[in-house]
Amino acid sequence: GSLFCRPQARVMFVLTPKTAACATLAVLALLPEASAASPTSTSGVSAPLRLKGGSASWSDSPVTQRLRDLAKSPYDLTVNAAITPKRISGMQASACGLKMVYATERMCPKTVNALCDLAKDRGVAEKFKAMVDGEVVNKIEGYDCEDRKVMHTAMRDVFDKQLSTAASARAASDTEKEELKKLEEWCKELDSSNKFTDMLLIGIGGSDLGPRAIYMGLQGYKKEGRKVHIVSNVDPDDAAMVLNNIPDLSKTVVLVVSKSGGTLETLTNENLVRDFFQKKGLDPKKHFACVTGKGSPMDNPAEYLKSFYMDDYIGGRFSVTSMVGGPMLAFGLGYDNYLKLLEGAHDMDMHALTTTDASKNLPLLLALIGVWNRNFLGLPTCAILPYSQAMLRFTAHLQQLDMESNGKHIDRQGKFVDYATGPIIWGEPGTNGQHSFYQLIHQGTDTIPVEFIGFTESQFGMDLDVKGTTSQQKLNSNLLAQSLAMATGSINSNPNKCFDGNRPNCLIMGKKLDPYTMGALLALYEHKVAFQGFLWDINSFDQEGVQLGKILATQFLDIYKKVNAGEEVKPEDNLTAMLCEMP
Repeated sequence: GSLFCRPQARVMFVLTPKTAACATLAVLALLPEASAASPTSTSGVSAPLRLKGGSASWSDSPVTQRLRDLAKSPYDLTVNAAITPKRISGMQASACGLKMVYATERMCPKTVNALCDLAKDRGVAEKFKAMVDGEVVNKIEGYDCEDRKVMHTAMRDVFDKQLSTAASARAASDTEKEELKKLEEWCKELDSSNKFTDMLLIGIGGSDLGPRAIYMGLQGYKKEGRKVHIVSNVDPDDAAMVLNNIPDLSKTVVLVVSKSGGTLETLTNENLVRDFFQKKGLDPKKHFACVTGKGSPMDNPAEYLKSFYMDDYIGGRFSVTSMVGGPMLAFGLGYDNYLKLLEGAHDMDMHALTTTDASKNLPLLLALIGVWNRNFLGLPTCAILPYSQAMLRFTAHLQQLDMESNGKHIDRQGKFVDYATGPIIWGEPGTNGQHSFYQLIHQGTDTIPVEFIGFTESQFGMDLDVKGTTSQQKLNSNLLAQSLAMATGSINSNPNKCFDGNRPNCLIMGKKLDPYTMGALLALYEHKVAFQGFLWDINSFDQEGVQLGKILATQFLDIYKKVNAGEEVKPEDNLTAMLCEMP
C-alpha cells in the first residue's frame, strides 16, 4: 500500500498492515514524477503529456500533510481495550433510520477532525450544492466533454419540503412531476384492466443494475400478481432463458429503456424480443413501452403503447429514481411503494445538503472514511457486504455506481492525477460470503476495508426460534462477530490460527429493509460517490472509459458482416487476426 499511489511507481513490495503506512512514506521519495511525455499511441496519434495533476490543494495542503502524518501510525484496533463502549458511542452517525458505526476503522478523533477539515479545504459542501442546484458539474475544463448538469436529486425533489429552490432544479423537478402523473395514471389503468401480469425490462448498465437491485431487494413489498423479468446482456442465451420462463406472453408488457435510443445491446435485444412476439402471433405495438430521451430514435409513439421520458442530465448509474426505474418499480412493487422509495432518497438528499458538520453528515463521513483508507492507508479495494439476501444485487449496482464514476485518471482541469482515485468495489451477501472469500479478508496478504450493511428485522417476518435464537438473530450475530474479528484479530501460538486484525470496517444498520430505507441507502451511496469525486477533484459523472471498446466492437461487427456475406477475411491486421482465431 502506498499513500497517493503514483501510476508510474516502479517499486513493488509486500508489508504487514502495521508497517505499510510508515515504510511507504520512505518509498515515495523513490518514485519518479510524471514523465514529460508518453509513448505514441497505437493509433498513431500522439498521446497527451502526462503532466502532474494540478490539484495542488490536495497533494500539498497542510491538512493533507496532517493526514499523512496520522497515517504513519493509524489507530491500532488489536490492542487491549481498543474498542470500548465509549469509542463505539462516539464514532457513529445517523440519518433517515440508518446508523453507521465506525469504531472498527483505523482512525481516532484526530483523524476524523482532519478529514472534516479536508472536506472544508476541498469545498465539497459548495460543490454538492452546485450539483443539486443544477449548475453544470459534468465537465472537464478546456476539453471536449459532456458539459451537462447532474440532476438525479431533482427526480425525487417532488415532495412538499423542497431540496432546492434554484430555477434549474425546480424546472427539472416540475418536469419529473409530469412524468410521475403519467406513471400514476398508467398504473391505475393497468390495475383496473389487469391487462398485464408480467413485465419484461430490456436495458443495460444503469437501466438494468439499479432497477434490478431495488426490485430484488424489495420482494417483501412486491405487488400481488405481478412479476418483472429482465434482459440485459446481448448474449442471445440471456433473452432465450428469460423469454422461455415467462408464463403468458399475451399478458406481458415489454419496457425498453435507452436514454440515447441507440444502445447497441438494448436495440439488439428489442429486435430479438419483437421477433419472438411476432412468431407467437402477438402484435409488439400492443405490448411494448419505452423510456428514452425526447427526440431520440426510440421517441416514436407509433411503435410503443406508452412512452416515458428522461433528460440528458440523468446519468445511467444515478437514474434509478428517474423514469428509468419508475415504470418497472411501480409495476412490480406498486406506485405507492415507489413513492416511498423516492421519499427515502429525498430525505437522505436533504440530510446530505443541510448537515454542515461533516462528522454527522452520513454520506460525507462515509466518503471521508473511504478516502482515508484509499489514499492515506493505501488500500485499493472496498468490499460491501450486506447481511441481507434481498440485497443480492445491490453491491453489483454499487460497483457500477462507484467504479464508473470515480475510476478516473484526470482531474477537472484535464491533468493526470498523481494520487489514487476510485477503489475496486466488490462483495456478496453474508453469511454466504463467510463460506467463500472471507478467508482472504481475515488472513490474506492484502488488507481489504469492508462496509457491512444489516437490519434488525427480516423483511417477510417469517422466522423461527431454534435453540433459543431466531434466524435473524443468528444472521446479525455473524455480522457483528465478523466486524469485531476483522478489527481485533486473534493471537495464537499456532501461526495457522493467527489473525492479524486491523482490517478496517464499518457497520451501516437499519431496522428493516423497506422501500423508504432502500431509497435512503441508495441515495447514501450516490452521495458518497459524488463527495469522493469532489474530494479528488475528478468528474464523477461521465464514462469515457466505455467508449474505446464500443468503437472497436463496431469495427469487429463490420468484419462479421463481410463473413456473413460470404467474403473471405484474412488476418491482415490486429482486428482480423484476432477474429480469425475464433473457433
